[in-house]
Amino acid sequence: MRKRTLISSAVAVTAVGAITIAGTVVAQAQETGDEALAAAIDAILTDKRLTDSQIGVTVADANTGEVLYERGGAKRGIPGSNDKLTTTAAALEQLGGDFRYTTDVLGDRPVDGVVAGDLYLRGSGDPTMLEADYDRLAADLAARGVSTIDGDLVADDTAFDTVRSGTEWGWSDLQFTYAAEVSALTVASGDDYNAGSVRVFVKPGAAEGDPAQITTSPATDYVEIVNTATTGASTSVSVNRDPHDNVIRVSGTVKAGGSGTFATRSVIEPTRLVADVFADSLEEAGITLTGDLRFGEATPQGPETLATHESMTLAELEPVVLKPSNASVAEALFKTLGYEATGLGTFSSGKAATYAGIEPYGVDTGPIRQVDGSGISRHNMMTSNMLADLLVGAKKADWFSTWYDALPIACQDGTLAGRMCGTAAAGNVRAKTGSMTGVSALSGYVTDADGRELVFSVIVNDFLWSTVKDIEDKIAVAVASHSTEATEAEISTFSSEIDTPDFTELEAEAEAEAIPAEGEMPASLECTWYEPAVC
Repeated sequence: MRKRTLISSAVAVTAVGAITIAGTVVAQAQETGDEALAAAIDAILTDKRLTDSQIGVTVADANTGEVLYERGGAKRGIPGSNDKLTTTAAALEQLGGDFRYTTDVLGDRPVDGVVAGDLYLRGSGDPTMLEADYDRLAADLAARGVSTIDGDLVADDTAFDTVRSGTEWGWSDLQFTYAAEVSALTVASGDDYNAGSVRVFVKPGAAEGDPAQITTSPATDYVEIVNTATTGASTSVSVNRDPHDNVIRVSGTVKAGGSGTFATRSVIEPTRLVADVFADSLEEAGITLTGDLRFGEATPQGPETLATHESMTLAELEPVVLKPSNASVAEALFKTLGYEATGLGTFSSGKAATYAGIEPYGVDTGPIRQVDGSGISRHNMMTSNMLADLLVGAKKADWFSTWYDALPIACQDGTLAGRMCGTAAAGNVRAKTGSMTGVSALSGYVTDADGRELVFSVIVNDFLWSTVKDIEDKIAVAVASHSTEATEAEISTFSSEIDTPDFTELEAEAEAEAIPAEGEMPASLECTWYEPAVC
């Protein structure tokens, strides 16, 4: 159980550090230690951007669970991508670090190069499959002497259900990689493993005025590209997928003589994209498919495994999720947890398996709600106390070092690459970020100035400004600067090393939705979700 230290004030403290007792002014040294930290965090939270916002902040000893500071710690808030902390911890607990996904090709044993009957491509949820992996599966078939499939290609994605999107995923998000549809048979657009998506590369033509040159990864005609972009003096390209079909429209200009740009867009029904990609792989491997493509059918008993692909281990996959905040991999893990527990991967079975994976580590799941694996849904509700409990409890797990090492490091990598540089938190804080419009979170580990390991969790909801991330950073720096001897003034001085944006009064919607200029940090989304990434 969490240990709580209650700090109360029995006397009035004056602005000059003195106390008044029975009319007598007595000099008093400034508070130090936990009291100074509390005062410093309280001062940080007076920022006008937090007026009428929902705030939860918890700071605790990482080894004992003793709480050093708490404000609104039991209040539920939307955690954003802090949701990935529970998903990835539960995955390590329930699946094990050595877990691997397999993707299999099954059919009757070939005779004289002919597979008589249908060929089955069976997925188990691997979100890291690339076009090259499907090419290798086809090449493995060819190496076994297969030259003809005398039947259909059947894409078996039945390990997961057919519910592709989570509860309350915003319709305007669905074309983007962080809200890609979830399928047990999918393909990623690049080695950043954004599954269920196609990357669109836009390059200049030979001269200004020429049409821009478009290619995709994976190479496919499953999506239709409508290109009106031209070669011009600068690059300003818009890439958008239609809401209800797989038509991707490219417009604007791309700079003549430049290297071009790219954007990645999710597809509707990624299983069908995979079938199209693998059919092309078979053709390129010299294998003739005589039949058609079929989808969503379970592989029957009888066919033997003709080729198989294994993913990286879960231990290797954890930083792929946590450092860049990869949502499609997190959602695959969520449904995989459900599949391994019940035989069918659903959002509901994933939730139950996730809860079962974190409850042994002192997490009370009663006051929270998790409906997806990545944090995209605004139905997710967590508390800073609960996240602090998970951070403390996880230290007892045999998988802790894998999980800890996968977290972004301040001023070094992932979504924290450009944050807290030049402070006591740089290279020290390991934490998961969370970002949505009106939602921001930061939870993780930090070592204070005395060498004491602490955990902290900050969840802020309902703010109208474009960002409050500098406020989170100031709190993290304050915790990193904490010691038994440090005063509030000293801690506040360290926290002031984080610049506060020079805000003027602004219209919240316009500022929050603004696309950052190249090289700038975005305000309302994870910096890795912009393309090219800005962190």
